[in-house]
Amino acid sequence: MKNTLAAILYTGLVALANPALADLSKAEAMRDGDMKKLTFHSTPQPAGTAEFTTFEGDPMSLDQYKGKWVLLNFWATWCAPCRKEMPMLSELQTEFGGADFDVVTIATGRNPPPAMTTFFDEIGVENLPLHRDPKSGLAREMSVLGLPITVILNPEGQEVARMRGDADWASDNAKDILRTILGRDTAG
Repeated sequence: MKNTLAAILYTGLVALANPALADLSKAEAMRDGDMKKLTFHSTPQPAGTAEFTTFEGDPMSLDQYKGKWVLLNFWATWCAPCRKEMPMLSELQTEFGGADFDVVTIATGRNPPPAMTTFFDEIGVENLPLHRDPKSGLAREMSVLGLPITVILNPEGQEVARMRGDADWASDNAKDILRTILGRDTAG
């Protein structure tokens, strides 16, 4: 009882100080099933600054996504769990993608471009970017150990949550968590 009251008071104080952090606290409390692996940070953490590339080889950085929430997924063509979860990430992009949210996928390490397109073709994903981090510079900077790793970035470009391993990102629980983070109605 005492811990519950303390948590309620803390959440209330967080809401007064920073409503966006309150939504993260609420989202964190909603975790169930696979989403229990999603770890929210007590304070936003710096995200990587290393450049990665578009599929065509043009340089990019995470700064290009500032101003919107980003679900950033590190994957590889040889990663079986990545193959399993990528269609679910595609579903999130279809349902939530837009002015305030994007799913961003980055193949890290040695992933030949033909293998990347074959990977997406075989699983029917057409709406996610085929970004590349061939020398794993961004992945190393962001302490990506093992794949897949999914990171949630706030509109300021800071890491607010991280998941190691695959998950059912198309689950009702995952979608409710995202609706809460994005400040959208969780009833529909």
